[in-house]
Amino acid sequence: EALAARNLQAAEDWYRARCARLHERAARSQEAVRASRREAGECRRQLQARLVEMESLRGAHQSLERQLQELEERHNAEAAGLQDTIGQLEDDLRNTKNEMARHLREYQDLLNVKMALDIEIAAYRKLLEGEETLFNMGSVGLPSLNSLPNPTYSFEPRSFSSST
Repeated sequence: EALAARNLQAAEDWYRARCARLHERAARSQEAVRASRREAGECRRQLQARLVEMESLRGAHQSLERQLQELEERHNAEAAGLQDTIGQLEDDLRNTKNEMARHLREYQDLLNVKMALDIEIAAYRKLLEGEETLFNMGSVGLPSLNSLPNPTYSFEPRSFSSST
């Protein structure tokens, strides 16, 4: 009976020690589970924060893409407008040069006519002076052509219509 009591006591001690170790392991495991749950919760919060940040950045990216596209469209429209203006100015310049060339030709033609008339007038004057000399020799009472006033000429420019 003493042997049985000792065996029983040894079995109970072994059982209690075993239970204590198991409780200790269970407590450590529970603490590890709690720590893992806390860590998992923290990871979930960080993941949620990153997802929110990612969505925010995605929205900002899309907004910037739209702004860039609008800016490019505006730039293209302005460039097209400027190209049209350049084309109009080049046409105006070409027309102005053509008009200047036409005016220059008209001026040159008028200058040529004036020179021809000046030459003709000089020729008539020489003829008249030659005749005056003859008249002065032949008749005494006629007034000299040199004593007559010189005629004056004036030029009034004509306006030309641009329909030619």
